[in-house]
Parts: sequence; C-alpha cells; structure tokens
Amino acid sequence: MGAAGNGVRLLYIDDDRGLSRLVEKELTRHGYDVTCALDGDAGLERLREGAFDVVALDHYMPARDGLDVLPELLAVPDAPPVVYVTGAQDGRIAVAALRAGAADYVIKDVSEDFTALLRAALDDALERRRLSRANEEAQEEVRMARDRAEAMLREVNHRVGNSLQLVSSFISLQLRQMKNDAGRLALQDAQVRIEAVAQVHRRLYTSADMASVALDEYLEGLVEELVQSLCPDEGGPCITLKAEPIRVDTDQAVSLGVVVTELVTNAVKYAYLPGNGGDIRVLLERQDETGAVLTVEDDGPGMGDGTPKGTGLGGKIISAMAHGLRSKLEIDPEHTGVRARMVFDL
Repeated sequence: MGAAGNGVRLLYIDDDRGLSRLVEKELTRHGYDVTCALDGDAGLERLREGAFDVVALDHYMPARDGLDVLPELLAVPDAPPVVYVTGAQDGRIAVAALRAGAADYVIKDVSEDFTALLRAALDDALERRRLSRANEEAQEEVRMARDRAEAMLREVNHRVGNSLQLVSSFISLQLRQMKNDAGRLALQDAQVRIEAVAQVHRRLYTSADMASVALDEYLEGLVEELVQSLCPDEGGPCITLKAEPIRVDTDQAVSLGVVVTELVTNAVKYAYLPGNGGDIRVLLERQDETGAVLTVEDDGPGMGDGTPKGTGLGGKIISAMAHGLRSKLEIDPEHTGVRARMVFDL
C-alpha cells in the first residue's frame, strides 16, 4: 500500500455534492485517486466492485446514516480502514463510530482545514493498516518457522527413537547367542537402560508439547516395560507406581528415567531371593511449587553392611544423572529395606 501522493485510492461517501467536489479537488492535488459516492448503498456497491485503500464515510445521509452503513463496509472481504466524518456537535456519534470499528474520525466543515485534517486522518489510518499487516505477516512467519522447527524436531525424535529400538533389537539378537551368564546380565542391563531413554523419545514424538514431558505418564510406561523385561515370570517382585501429575523438561525426564531404571533393576536383583515375591514401589510426589521427590523402595533385607552390590556401574550412572539434576541420591536409614530418595527442582 502506498503513502499519500502515490495514487492512494480513496472512496469518499457523502451526500453533500459540494463538499465531495472540494474533497476530490484538494486530495487529488495531493496524489489521491478519489471516487465519490452520494449515499451508503452506492458506496457499498463501489467498494464491492473495486479495490480501495481507504474510505471516508459521512454520518448524515439520506435513507441510512453512516453508523448503519459502517458495519457493512467493514464486513466486505479485505475491507480498507474507514475514517468517519461527522459534525462538530456530534462527539458521541464519533465515539460510537470508533467503537464500531472506524479507524479515526474528522470534524466536518467547508474550510480548507477540513481537507487537511481529513488527509492527515487518512494518512494515519493507512500507516496503521500497513503496520498491522506487517505485524501479521511477521507473526505468520514466526508461526511457520516454529511449525517447521517442531516438525523437524519430531522427525529427529522419531529417528532417534527408531535408532534406539534398532539397537535394542540388536542386543536381543546378541542375547540369543550369548552363553556366558555374566555377559547376558550385562547385555540385559544395557538393554533396559536403552529402553528407558527410548521411552522419552516415544513420548516426545507422539506429543504436541516438544519442550516437556508428563513425568507421571512417562514413568507409567517405563515401569510397564521394566515389569516385562525384569519380571516376565510369575513369582517375581511386584513393581508398582504411584505418581502425581508433574511436567518436567525432556532432559530431566531422561535423567529421572535412567535413575528409576537403575534403582528398580537393583531392587529386582538384590531385594528378594529368586522365586520369592515382594514389592518394589516407585513414588513421585510434588514437594512444593518448585520441587518434587522421586522414591524407589523395597521391603528386602536392606544394604547390610552398606556396601553396594554388583559392579558399581549403576551407582556411577545414578551419580552422573543426579549431578545433572543438581541433586543427589539419599538412602533412608530408618526404612526396613532400601528406600532411595531424590529431591529435584521443577
């Protein structure tokens, strides 16, 4: 849209022929392309037939006044801004026109001041329309860029999830060939850890929110997979989850999932004798507005002399995850079995 002086197309709607001629003469000198209409219906017809950059609409006209015509002008597809023209004594009418959608108003008289004021109001309405459209275009570009980024991120997460699943499948194939018990256990542990990370990616690329994860839902799926992989047979420990609805960012979800995997795996291995049932409980609760507590506990014999069992790799992994969460794992000495707690910021 051009500025005044560059062929701006004005539709001037007014039943006063003399004033219409004055407006046409004065604004044409300033570069406007002026079309006049003598009443609201004629103005509507002209607007629907041709493209105009701006409209000036008089209030008092035969048949229908400007306030009656204004909504119909604004309802025309891609309607231009409308400057309302009214008498000096009609302040309430001007306010009503602005509330109805007029871009501005001008007090009507027959002096040259009127055409100068009208031109200034038209220029201002055109500039505001230009800025509004530029803002809309910028917002649309931002929205499209965001949508493209989110689509790319979903694709990346989908590919990462597929890759993790492929690695897990390779491990399953290797497990079938592995005869060494220690090797089999190591591969099973690695597979469980990979599945913990893969769970997050499955949550991400099936969710509309790419920045955060519903931790309670994620842990529910993770616990189900841990049950299938660690306790496939009857008579093994019973793994349960009690979690409050909490959202965390994706990095936190990965770290917490790995921690839960390590603690539950350790409890399955050492809390109960083979073939003996027992409970392993995963608890997630909000501590306050800024923090939450993750707990994994069992009713086994506890840690005995306090020396960790196994290779110690799980403990190192947990320490690394806790460090990333700016937290640490605490063991409750009062609990009969093992109760491991981790407080983390939301």
